[in-house]
Amino acid sequence: MSKSKKLDFKPNEYVVYPAHGVGKIVSVEEQEIAGVTLELFVVSFEKDKMTLRVPTHKATEIGLRSLSSPETVSRAMSTLKGKAKVKRAMWSRRAQEYEQKINSGDLIAIAEVVRDLHRNDEQREQSYSERQLYEAALERLTREVAAVGGGDEDEAAKKVDAVLVSRAA
Repeated sequence: MSKSKKLDFKPNEYVVYPAHGVGKIVSVEEQEIAGVTLELFVVSFEKDKMTLRVPTHKATEIGLRSLSSPETVSRAMSTLKGKAKVKRAMWSRRAQEYEQKINSGDLIAIAEVVRDLHRNDEQREQSYSERQLYEAALERLTREVAAVGGGDEDEAAKKVDAVLVSRAA
């Protein structure tokens, strides 16, 4: 069994878990599981009222990462300004791709999903599944923008919305 590179996250540090978005490391603890002592990051997702325990030696493999840099956030905002790139594939195939992008934890990919699924008032209604994917991507994006900027989520949501509205104008 090869050990992955161990990450050195500290308690009270914000991290991004690909499948759940931005969380905060509450502590690093040791726990015995099936006779093996493991060192675990305890990651709390306040908004979802969820706590996750991630083995420290598997953190890189799983995709746990630090928050994006401010440069990456501004690249994501630029991505939002672009024209929506909607493939002419069947919805089920596109939905699968969007889901993969959202769960990749990559901020730019998440911004692409928000850009592609955003609808302004004049456009046709979104289906339920489109809206679900859009809202999931938007929430992940705004949470990370807020965490990087050190501000609150409402401010980040307004910032993202302003970019999306300006694109439509």
